[in-house]
Amino acid sequence: MIITNTEFVTGKEIKETLGLVKGNTIQAKSLGKDIKAGFRHMVGGEIKEYTSMLAESREIALKRMEEKGEKLGADAIINVRFMTSSIMGGAAEILAYGTAVKLK
Repeated sequence: MIITNTEFVTGKEIKETLGLVKGNTIQAKSLGKDIKAGFRHMVGGEIKEYTSMLAESREIALKRMEEKGEKLGADAIINVRFMTSSIMGGAAEILAYGTAVKLK
C-alpha cells in the first residue's frame, strides 16, 4: 500500500477515488510515567514519556487507516493527515485520515 501526504502518487494515475479512510487510537501513560513527566515539565526539557506515547499512537492510527483502505481494495491512500486532541490529562487521541484510491 502506498501512503503519501501528497494529492498524487508520482508516476501513477488515479483511476478511482474510493473515499475517506481513517484510523484512530486513544492512548494514556501509566501513573508512574505521568509523575516522571510532571517532574520533567517543571524543570524543562523533552517529555520523552509523551513523545514515545504519541509516536506509538501515530503508528497504530496509521495501521488502522491502512487496514480500512485495504478493505476497500485501495492501491494507495493519498493526502494523509494526522490530528491530535487531548482527551484528559495524560491521554491523547491520534487520528490519521486520507483518501483511498485505485491506481492505473
